[in-house]
Amino acid sequence: MPLEPRRLLAVADVADVLGTTPDAVVDLLEAGDLRGVRLRGAWRVADDEVQAWIDRELEIERRRGLWRQAQSASIADLFGQR
Repeated sequence: MPLEPRRLLAVADVADVLGTTPDAVVDLLEAGDLRGVRLRGAWRVADDEVQAWIDRELEIERRRGLWRQAQSASIADLFGQR
């Protein structure tokens, strides 16, 4: 079964996609928050890994928003008014 080719992005390309700096992308890679590989000393990241990171970050922000909403809810909001 042939492998499906993956598009590998350079750090600068990932930084453009994420709207951040190449240094911030390297920090994510070195921390293990973003998965990538080193090829001949340079980091490369598969485009689907970038999308997976974005999806994880969006989910974290969604949960934070729900948490903040729950923390600021009143008793009437939570249980309805009688």
